[in-house]
Amino acid sequence: MNKIISTDKAPKAIGPYSQAYLCSDTLYCSGQIAINPETNTFIGGNIEEQTDQVLKNIDGLLNAAGFSFKDVVKTTCFLADMKDFSIFNNIYEKSFTSKPARSCVAAKELPKGALVEIEVIAVKQ
Repeated sequence: MNKIISTDKAPKAIGPYSQAYLCSDTLYCSGQIAINPETNTFIGGNIEEQTDQVLKNIDGLLNAAGFSFKDVVKTTCFLADMKDFSIFNNIYEKSFTSKPARSCVAAKELPKGALVEIEVIAVKQ
């Protein structure tokens, strides 16, 4: 069973992609940046504020498909500046307590000048 996941708890897709895609028991979530889904505006701010919003967006996508942070098996994290890594990591670890596999890389530029973007893969346990 393949199903496009769409929710108002995460930013709308602004291009030819889905917020998330459910394939059997695996959920693939598109990268999330700090866009408030209620206002559809980029919140800007510092790494703490942006990471908090990104995690809220991911939570909204996971919940819309019947998943939780505990079901996440892989994350890919993009930071605009690796100097933010320890601050980002302290916030990240509060949500990803199951310690999924992760890649974390610096990106020269992220959409809307974001400081952080996270994509996740979750599997129904």
